[in-house]
Amino acid sequence: METPDTAAATTARDWAASSVEPHYRDAVVDLLGALAYGELAAFERLAEDAKLAPSLKDKAELAKMASAEFHHFEKLRDRLTEIDAEPAEAMQPFATALDAFHQQTAPSDWLEGLVKAYVGDSIASDFYREVAVRLDTDTKDLVLTVLADTGHADFAVEKVRAAIEADPRVGGRLALWARRLMGEALSQAQRVVAERDALSTMLVGGLADGFDLAEVGRMFSRITEAHTKRMAALGLAS
Repeated sequence: METPDTAAATTARDWAASSVEPHYRDAVVDLLGALAYGELAAFERLAEDAKLAPSLKDKAELAKMASAEFHHFEKLRDRLTEIDAEPAEAMQPFATALDAFHQQTAPSDWLEGLVKAYVGDSIASDFYREVAVRLDTDTKDLVLTVLADTGHADFAVEKVRAAIEADPRVGGRLALWARRLMGEALSQAQRVVAERDALSTMLVGGLADGFDLAEVGRMFSRITEAHTKRMAALGLAS
């Protein structure tokens, strides 16, 4: 298991020192490509969800969040260019899986869209934050910046809790929906790691020794625990 000392060693090296290892560079390109496509898809989804908004105020709020997601995409795209990677090529391997996830979990109404953005996106963010501890300092800083909440969390919690208070029957339906999202999101994260050799090697080994497969299992347990807390914040049973 990784110790504080090895974790510190992992995050003490910058991109210049770390990228001399080809497999590590490939893993970072994969990671940034996956994140970039995720942010682009989030922008598109939020813009689409705005059409379901019950009020102009809600529509404007989602439009603002969509804009923030696009700015995150731009940061990742620009970083890929800086490290001599073609952004479209870096994103392409992840497009099919992410598109399939969004097609399989298309919300049927406004509330399902809010829960998906809050629960689904948060699970993905938890996964990438776990990966971030394995990264060089420059890449880690960028990843944590683009994973910053755009305001959707508080907005979703407020709207969903209000809807449940107005009609408690809504809670059961949304709880089932959130559980489905959890399963789909975790499966997607596992597929992303399994299908990209450089990324899976980096996740298991990183820049420090001692991050074994048992720790990967614990990582997914931590993600599940965080999901349970978010469900409680929404007023839903996990």
